[in-house]
Amino acid sequence: MLKTLEHAPLDETITFDQLVLDPYPIYKRLRAEAPVLRVKAVGRTFLTKAADTKRVKDDPVLFSSNDPDTPMQPAYRAHTLMRKDGPEHLAERMAMAPAYSPKTISQVWAPLYRQLAEEYVSRLPRGETVDLYADLCGPIAARILAHILGIPEATDKEMQDWSQILIDGAGNFAWRPEPFARTDAINDIIDRHVDRMAERLRAEPDSSALSFMINADNPIPMSQVYSNIKIAIGGGINEPRDALATIVYGLLTDREQFEEVKRQEAWGPAFEEGVRWVAPIQASSRLVTEDTEIRGFAIPKGDVVMTIQASANHDEEVFDHGERYVVFRKKNPHQAFGSGPHHCAGAHIARRTVGQIMLPLLFDRFPNMTLPDPSGVKWRGFGFRGPINLPVTLN
Repeated sequence: MLKTLEHAPLDETITFDQLVLDPYPIYKRLRAEAPVLRVKAVGRTFLTKAADTKRVKDDPVLFSSNDPDTPMQPAYRAHTLMRKDGPEHLAERMAMAPAYSPKTISQVWAPLYRQLAEEYVSRLPRGETVDLYADLCGPIAARILAHILGIPEATDKEMQDWSQILIDGAGNFAWRPEPFARTDAINDIIDRHVDRMAERLRAEPDSSALSFMINADNPIPMSQVYSNIKIAIGGGINEPRDALATIVYGLLTDREQFEEVKRQEAWGPAFEEGVRWVAPIQASSRLVTEDTEIRGFAIPKGDVVMTIQASANHDEEVFDHGERYVVFRKKNPHQAFGSGPHHCAGAHIARRTVGQIMLPLLFDRFPNMTLPDPSGVKWRGFGFRGPINLPVTLN
């Protein structure tokens, strides 16, 4: 069948740096002109339409997570559960699952997060201009994750530094040596930290992911425990951090909508629209296991396609004015948390902690918060994306 089909066109003009700085104009053009495109700078076939990204995510047999040439492998120094399928993936995912269950979230993490959120918000100086990204979004995401994972002795700064270094390594599709040098250095540090906490948790188990993994009746190997913790550090800070910063930015740049959200207490829809508008995790790779076709193009066995959920979430066939932050959309079938077996394990925690706790608490404390200079907010990231600063005045 593939012999009669053309391969997807090859683009040699899109650069990795362009995708880091501002990928959305590129994705808009690709959706219209080349929704299936081989991008030389990344070494992947980009899929930018919502129907295609969902099809791939929902078919782990034809489109495997086991990408053999991913920067995640050297970054985490492991073949992580993110790059596994079937029983192998399920075993490692389920090892941490009790820590993320609705019961544990409701009984353990939500009360703790509310307590921590009160504490961190109370530190913010009323009437002053602060960088909310650095002073709240990052630290509070780091603190709750440290507890959930079972490494609460790690400082906020350590957690954030580790997360950014791992993210930079996992998203290093340009294969530059510097990010991998940094991940090499912190892999050993995290492993030693996990070893110290594991010894304590064997004696005094709790509801953390590390405790569940090491105290299971049939525990997974310690090497997989390490990689699970690192995967969670890499993804578990940036998602709630970037979602919170994105939503605050979206609300403060549309005062009329902001007032209506407050009036209706529509914090849940505000959260869902934020992660649709700028997906914290923008792209994912899948290995093609058999010859197939997408939109009439030959996709051969062994090719690696990249689902661009950031683009899918702006697809004109699904969303009107997808480039805008519109809380009160009638429908919002976004793909920010993925779909299929690799649906984000932390989605429920992010919805609870950011959407149900932090947003109402923050705007109850500072109902007239303003964003003095929206143009001064900088956005960065290809694989993972969000604002990297957020100067607001706390009124």
